[in-house]
Amino acid sequence: MILPLEFYQRDTKKVARELLGKILVHKLPNGKRLAGRIVETEAYLGVIDLAAHSYGGLRTERTSTMFMAGGHIYVYLIYGLHSCLNVVTQKMGVPEAVLIRAVEPTEGVDEMKKRRPKARKEIDLTSGPGKLCAAFGISRKHNALLLTDGEVFIEDAPPLKRSQIVASARIGVEYAEHAAEWPLRFSERANPYVSKPQPSDG
Repeated sequence: MILPLEFYQRDTKKVARELLGKILVHKLPNGKRLAGRIVETEAYLGVIDLAAHSYGGLRTERTSTMFMAGGHIYVYLIYGLHSCLNVVTQKMGVPEAVLIRAVEPTEGVDEMKKRRPKARKEIDLTSGPGKLCAAFGISRKHNALLLTDGEVFIEDAPPLKRSQIVASARIGVEYAEHAAEWPLRFSERANPYVSKPQPSDG
């Protein structure tokens, strides 16, 4: 079952946690599916979050998608090259989102390998936000689409147990002062597709 819009129109941290284990799908024009279990996410808390594009209520052509109702897709470029897939959360006008950082491929692996021929190992195909967008063929053209429109969507799956989830600081947001330390990165414990090593428990 495709997750309904109501799933996204909730507390952003809760959505980021509960997306773990769900299935990201890109249905290609030829009917083939590229799919994978979501194993790593990051929450971005909008107006109060120095790491968010919409911090302070900043509304630009790029960030306007974040102000849409939860359930829209927000895709932006980093370094002008790599697409990053986010799902908008909360109600319309509350500019928060969840970055999908990594997935574990479940369908269409051969197609993903064609899209990322330089990936030496299967584990490198989707273990990072730019990698997964390249492997899945997700780009700026998908920005502002609804996750219920049938091209890019997320399917329900059994939730992970709390003991399976690691919460830690987000990656690459050192500029965000105190917000850089907020434990808003969620990942599946010991999953090899997580983009970077997880903090130890000790």
